[in-house]
Amino acid sequence: MSIRIQDVEHVADLARLELSDEEKVEFTEQLNAILQYVEQLNKLDTDGVEPTSHVMPLANVMREDEVRPSLPLDQVLLNAPDEDEGQIRVPAVLE
Repeated sequence: MSIRIQDVEHVADLARLELSDEEKVEFTEQLNAILQYVEQLNKLDTDGVEPTSHVMPLANVMREDEVRPSLPLDQVLLNAPDEDEGQIRVPAVLE
């Protein structure tokens, strides 16, 4: 399979791109080089190779949720820039 200039023009038209004649030739050559590389990969013997979605094995590193005591309110409010009736007061972001 190879890409023709007409294919590049068609895709450029779909993407609403204006390409010069030089760009069309350049993209055609680049896309054909990519396809040639993929053809090389298709020649590899992959019999007996397990399909994978990741190169490294993945494990869930999330811990189970557990109820733990939180900080007392007075300690939490020590870091607040402003406090009002036990709530952290911040500058308004909407008018």
